Amino acid sequence: MTGPYDLITMGRLGVDLYPLRTGVSLAEADTFGKFLGGSAANVAVAAARLGRRTALVSRTGDDPFGRYLHDELRRFGVDDRWVTPVAAYPTPLTFCEIHPPDDFPLYFYRRPKAPDLEIHTAELDLAAIRAARIFWITGTGLSEEPSRGATLAALRERKRSGITVFDLDWRPMFWPEGPAAARPWYERALAHATVAVGNAEECEVATGERDPYAAARALLAAGAELAVVKRGPKGVLAVHRDGTVAEAAPVEVEVVNGLGAGDAFGGALCHGLLAGWDLGRVTRYANAAGAIVASRLACSSAMPTEDEVTALLTGTAGKADVR
Repeated sequence: MTGPYDLITMGRLGVDLYPLRTGVSLAEADTFGKFLGGSAANVAVAAARLGRRTALVSRTGDDPFGRYLHDELRRFGVDDRWVTPVAAYPTPLTFCEIHPPDDFPLYFYRRPKAPDLEIHTAELDLAAIRAARIFWITGTGLSEEPSRGATLAALRERKRSGITVFDLDWRPMFWPEGPAAARPWYERALAHATVAVGNAEECEVATGERDPYAAARALLAAGAELAVVKRGPKGVLAVHRDGTVAEAAPVEVEVVNGLGAGDAFGGALCHGLLAGWDLGRVTRYANAAGAIVASRLACSSAMPTEDEVTALLTGTAGKADVR
């Protein structure tokens, strides 16, 4: 295929190891499933499952887990040409505990440093990034150099062309000095983004505002054209600079694992924006995609197809279909 990508994401990539039994601690777990993980990778997978041409900019260790991730990206239809090995660091692992409906602690193994934070500006294909219909970056990519500089360089190259999404993606373990250290970098990224996406905590880190409406206004004031605030069990709020406001009610499913739901939301958000749907339809569709993944154990392999999202929205999906 030639021509611009529908979506290029840049950022975190690793291996998720999830217990195959829910409601147990890692100390008790005895069997695990292995999955592709990392927010930027999952968003690319989610959009690819919806028929979009996607690619990922990231790095892995030069090890068997890194090779596994390349195989998985290709299997899911994500172009991996800009995923390169780093000999000095191992591919990251992430473990979780699964305690439905709302307790899913994560344990990141990303030390001494994760390869996806070793993205260098000189290695970026800036022409492809500039041409992509959507470019997606995350807060994690701003947490350390050289990834921080590369992320900001890519944003500058975009010059707010097309759709440029900043996933606020606040992970406190990556910012040992706390939110105050992160906010200046978040502000710099927001100045180049046309869409900002985050939950209440992430919005507070980026803007100092936690109330959804106040946070949305603050994100718009910081530079975004569209602010999307995820409110968990209260649904989603989306506010456009032109005054359009859309709210999506939560979609009721039996939650199995809430991890990955936000990434499914992100991939579906991109799909709807690319399709030119009105803001209400985009938020409802993305919300439904996230709900489907929350009803499943895995993240990347749980990303829904267009038929599955449509079935849930139209009420034609039963529990067996959602799972």
